[in-house]
Amino acid sequence: MTVDGLLIINKTTGMTSHDVVARVRKLLHQKRVGHAGTLDPAASGVLPICVGQATRVAEYLSESGKAYQAEITFGIVTDTYDSEGTIIRTADTAGLTQDQIEEKLAHFLGPQMQMPPRYSAIKIQGQPAYKRSRAGEAIELDPRPIEIFQLRVLTWLPPRLTLAIECSKGTYIRSLAYDLGERLGCGGYLTSLIRTRSGPFSLADSITLEQLAEAVTQGTVEHHLFSPDSALQQYPALKLDDSTAQRVLHGNAFWYDHQDNLVAAELARVYDLAGNFLAIATWDAEQGLWQPKKVLNGQ
Repeated sequence: MTVDGLLIINKTTGMTSHDVVARVRKLLHQKRVGHAGTLDPAASGVLPICVGQATRVAEYLSESGKAYQAEITFGIVTDTYDSEGTIIRTADTAGLTQDQIEEKLAHFLGPQMQMPPRYSAIKIQGQPAYKRSRAGEAIELDPRPIEIFQLRVLTWLPPRLTLAIECSKGTYIRSLAYDLGERLGCGGYLTSLIRTRSGPFSLADSITLEQLAEAVTQGTVEHHLFSPDSALQQYPALKLDDSTAQRVLHGNAFWYDHQDNLVAAELARVYDLAGNFLAIATWDAEQGLWQPKKVLNGQ
């Protein structure tokens, strides 16, 4: 069985993203499987898995925004900023109020530079930061540009806060938990994390690995598949006549008649008249043409 498309897996805690890829690969007996955006082993929730031709769109889905439900416990700081670390500091939180928390949360909205955790997968000279940290090395990470679009308090049951978060790719929720605790003066760490959305895909679109295994047994995997172009709906669609579509399939640049309607789009989905998804194209302003960047075969 050859499968092409996106599976939205609801990852359980304790599994790495690579573990999920390996499991899907084994279930589907297919080599071309990859994930679109790593999800920490301690976190659960939405992990898009690209299968077959859909692996060509993984990078675009990885770039898209994310949403999380996070639980933060105040009054405790760990070296990893989460519950897997060693406690390095404690403080009293008896006077902490929701109003104080919401006032500080406002400072974290919008574009900003965020310092990643020392215990992260960011590579330093080819080795993950967490490995160097565990080896006792004193490492220095650079702050990274991120954007937080929404921070909404769901529950406040002292000393635990549950937040709904919408943010850009590359945002470390562990760092947000630590930084918020520092601003409040009592410290804090991430107790649990659920990714509720990745790009256009939410928990409602997801299935567990157990459900996927059952679908394989019943021959109903296609019922859970999303088409590769479903990850690219934020980009305009170009529908081409047969001759132009053939140019695209051979990797040749092409002109699009309704170019003026695209308003400076730099990336587009390309279809033939039958609605088959052919390619991802980029706009070449210098030549005034669209250039196929990734051509999908087997239409």
